Amino acid sequence: MPLDYEALRSTVLSDVPVSYTERDVMLYALGVGLGSDPLSSDELPYVSEHAGLRTLPTLASMIIPDTIVANSGVDMRQILHRSQSMEIFRPLPASASLLANQRVVSVFDRGRGRGAEIELETELRLARDDTVVCTAGSRVIARADGGFGGPSTPVRSRHRMPNRDPDLVCDLPTRPDQALLFRLCGDLNPLHADPTMARQAGFDAPILHGRCTYGIACHAILKTVCDYDFTLIGSIEVRFSSPVYPGDIISTEMWQDGNVVSFRCKVNARNVVVLSNGRCTLSA
Repeated sequence: MPLDYEALRSTVLSDVPVSYTERDVMLYALGVGLGSDPLSSDELPYVSEHAGLRTLPTLASMIIPDTIVANSGVDMRQILHRSQSMEIFRPLPASASLLANQRVVSVFDRGRGRGAEIELETELRLARDDTVVCTAGSRVIARADGGFGGPSTPVRSRHRMPNRDPDLVCDLPTRPDQALLFRLCGDLNPLHADPTMARQAGFDAPILHGRCTYGIACHAILKTVCDYDFTLIGSIEVRFSSPVYPGDIISTEMWQDGNVVSFRCKVNARNVVVLSNGRCTLSA
């Protein structure tokens, strides 16, 4: 079924129930590399319910429903994330039942062979009292669904990076089986697990989920800037630039100007920027 531009562009979802448990919180933290040192008293609260469980803010990117995109007629095996943003109004609890409102902001045609770009906006609210927890924005590329005759992709403004050497750098390794672990957090796209599917999509091997790299960047800021205080992260946005392969070491370069942390992630061994134009705001 080809992409239906008019139907997709007008789609709105309201009060979609979503939830996560303490187990989901711990699995996600493990999936983005927290707990690699089992003796770390700073990381233990993110991976153990016995240490006063804390929730990494970027977990919200994993509980956002993908119903709109999945039901639009696109080939979900060819979906790649282009950007992700999150604004957090209150810290995510250790477990929660939520309601999601979601709408399609835009759909652009990159051309046949180049894909379609779909931009989504989601609001998450606590089901028990209707309190807004966070809002999220994401853009995905449906690689197999370009050429449907929609409007072309506009030139977008990006967060401007400081013109100086980074103030802080945090290197975090990924495991060879990182994608296989992270997919258990909810993204079962075979692109991240099946070597044959990865090669058919043009990659040398299964690649790491963009949302995993997003969480690793949050982990780096949490560790280096926030002294592991997850309540300090007020928003975090990134642009996905290049794929990460499991086993890569991700080097997060950070520039701090007041309550704004600009950042980018690199894999120095391959001389490639994998996350660019990152911006994190810190709460007071």
